Amino acid sequence: MQFKDIVGQGEVKAKLIKSVKESRIAHAQLLAGQEGIGKLALAIAYAQYISCQNRGEDDSCGVCPSCYKFQKLIHPDLHFVFPVNETKKEGEDKGSRKGSDAHMQQWRETILEDPYVTESQWYSAIGIENKLGIINTGESSEVIKKISLKSFESEYKTMIIWLPERLHLSAANKLLKLIEEPPGKTVFIMVSESPNKIIGTILSRTQIIKVPPIAREAIADALTNRYGISPNKASDYSRVANGNFQKAIALALSDETSPYFVLFCDLMRASFSNNILMLLDWVNRVSKLGRENQKELISYSLRIIRESFMLNLGLEDIVYIAGEEIEFSKNFSPFINGDNILQVYSAFNLATEHISRNGNPQIVFTDMTMKLVKLINKL
Repeated sequence: MQFKDIVGQGEVKAKLIKSVKESRIAHAQLLAGQEGIGKLALAIAYAQYISCQNRGEDDSCGVCPSCYKFQKLIHPDLHFVFPVNETKKEGEDKGSRKGSDAHMQQWRETILEDPYVTESQWYSAIGIENKLGIINTGESSEVIKKISLKSFESEYKTMIIWLPERLHLSAANKLLKLIEEPPGKTVFIMVSESPNKIIGTILSRTQIIKVPPIAREAIADALTNRYGISPNKASDYSRVANGNFQKAIALALSDETSPYFVLFCDLMRASFSNNILMLLDWVNRVSKLGRENQKELISYSLRIIRESFMLNLGLEDIVYIAGEEIEFSKNFSPFINGDNILQVYSAFNLATEHISRNGNPQIVFTDMTMKLVKLINKL
């Protein structure tokens, strides 16, 4: 992965490159920002630049033996940790389960195909849609073991931890000392979408680099140059994507409304009409979805509610939806106003929290819908 392969993010790239040129590479760094903006790609490109045997002014050479291995994600001094969720099978030895290492080939294939992969897409790839990924204590032991070894080929060893917010508390505590005082020429690069969920003792030991949403112009140019999308359509997709390249690609390739759109519309119509039977049917449908899909539905609903509120305020210039979504939102916007917006958000956010904690979806969504009946009709 080279910096040139990453859409936008010029300032972050320059900062990372400067740290290498000035020999000021922090031993623990955290790239933080929303999903779909290239944080993981930046981490890999940065690690490749650090180890490149013939660095250029603004990128790795891409052809030296080190770069060749990095571009296939097989360099012996590049290590990854990412959330998985494995249940011990009958007759299986506890020691036979290896967390990230057991999924490394699939991880490489997934990242090489799409370095902007989301957490839910990764869980789908390894078949744990109904579970929450975790980085457990056994994984921490593997990290300590790998970092204690000498570098095989490069001057630096790099450990990329994707989504450190998924570190189990005991796993995080086990890594504290190592992250604070790693062996020489060792770099930890953490990639997070929710840094507020990382325990403070880990967070305080990292140099935080905030990665912003990608500029609209950069997304539009990439859609046109890489996917052959017409400039007008690329401009529309980049506006709706709001800095998320993963979302822009999905819009460009499918040109369809979100699969959650119908579910959201059904929920709002049933809430407005106070149709309890329709609401209970909605709860049954949603309860059958995987846990990550349920969280995505809530996230999608919050986004449409936000856009509807902007329409209610007359701020169409900062509305990031199009097609059927905006048509529905224009009709729906009078019911999302200053009197109920905070309470509506609270109802959805509470549902997310409970689902994340393995709450019973029937109970969680029934409670949420009953609240919405009162709030949507609060005029």
